[in-house]
Amino acid sequence: MRRLLALFSLALLVACSNPQPAATGWDKAAESLPDPKNPPTITVYHSPSCGCCKDWLVHLEKHKFTVISKPMDDVTPIKQQYGLPAAMGSCHTAVVDGYVIEGHVPADDIKRLLKTRPDIAGLSVPAMPHGTPGMETGRKDPFQVISFDKQGNTAVFNDYQSY
Repeated sequence: MRRLLALFSLALLVACSNPQPAATGWDKAAESLPDPKNPPTITVYHSPSCGCCKDWLVHLEKHKFTVISKPMDDVTPIKQQYGLPAAMGSCHTAVVDGYVIEGHVPADDIKRLLKTRPDIAGLSVPAMPHGTPGMETGRKDPFQVISFDKQGNTAVFNDYQSY
């Protein structure tokens, strides 16, 4: 399992090393924060050379999150510490109010998570679909935001198949 996560992390590091265009399509906040006067703090663990990770941080800041950036060469130990299922992996891992956020999850989905507080471990956009926040490359692939619990059960939290 550790070897698989390490290989997956290495592949994502290589994929993320190319700079991405700045975020453009996700800039309009639709979902409000649970408490706009006290924005949630999200801690993001990512490779220091990952352009798409940095663009996702900008996306979160535009949506009024307080972002703590934690650049590190290998995010695998963080993924393991928080029990991220291997199939949910992506290039960066974040933690907000006890929830794990993996990959290019739109800020509005994180806001909805924090408002509804379901009994899950977190949300993920597995892999790195084009068109997700931070991955605006001019192409928009359909994608899903997946919720997962500590037992490894998953469910669709939001579906962007025809956005």
